[in-house]
Amino acid sequence: MNIILVSSRRPTAKSITLGRSHIVGGFALVLAALVVLAVFINYAMLRYAAQSHDPLLSSLFSDTTTREDSERTQAYVRDNLDAMATRLGELQAQILRLDTLGERVARLAGFKPQDFLFEMPPARGGAVSQLPSDPLSFTELARRLDFLAREVDERGDSLGLLDSLLTADNVKKQLAPSVLPIRAGTYTSDFGWRLDPFNGRRAFHDGVDFMAKHGTPILAAAAGVVIASEYHPQYGNMIEVDHGNGLVTRYAHCSKRLSRVGGVVMKGMTIGEVGSTGRVTGPHLHFEVIHHGVPQNPARFLRLSG
Repeated sequence: MNIILVSSRRPTAKSITLGRSHIVGGFALVLAALVVLAVFINYAMLRYAAQSHDPLLSSLFSDTTTREDSERTQAYVRDNLDAMATRLGELQAQILRLDTLGERVARLAGFKPQDFLFEMPPARGGAVSQLPSDPLSFTELARRLDFLAREVDERGDSLGLLDSLLTADNVKKQLAPSVLPIRAGTYTSDFGWRLDPFNGRRAFHDGVDFMAKHGTPILAAAAGVVIASEYHPQYGNMIEVDHGNGLVTRYAHCSKRLSRVGGVVMKGMTIGEVGSTGRVTGPHLHFEVIHHGVPQNPARFLRLSG
């Protein structure tokens, strides 16, 4: 392409020859200028829309910000859903602990655990709502989780207190001398005044006697700690068990002492064998209940029959 330049200042015309490369380069520069101008105009419009109250411009600008807000919200929800999943796991562990504690309390109270349906969710029902149902919002879900956590904690505290009370009551029962100290034997002598079998005189009998064969097992009437396991001139081989609160049981005339001082015995545990040691007329068990050093009638604790 030839371009002829004519000027009044010059006596002759000047010719400029443009090749294909010059033409393409010129179009490229023009196109680049148009792109820069369009970007500038778009930026200016967005800035103006942000400060303008024009609904149309505001809606155009809000589309961009809405996408950014949505992405931020989704990231926030993902992070908090992980935290909620962890919290739900903790609540499930607490509920499992409450189920175990509930079964234990039921057994201590003498109930069947299945009667309380500890491992089943509470029954629910009701008519189908005619109103449209919406999914729970993030805030509402968090609020309900917090409420459930408080409910679990409160019920756990209540069950823990009940467990402590029942355990204390069970301990008292274990420490009360209520088990017959001998299974295969005959109740032969009462607590109180009687005629002494050796001299026929009136004498006070501090316990009760059970006639049994030599070697018959002697059982602890209650749980406790052995405080004496020795030979006594009157009682022969004798064992004493302390049950707390000043309550002591004594087992006399044993052929064998199977418990040592300081040993812990449970209710119904074999602690010795029937014999005829000490001041006796034949093999039997002499059993006493002593409270703060004062002999008590064992019939108050045991169910005795002649």
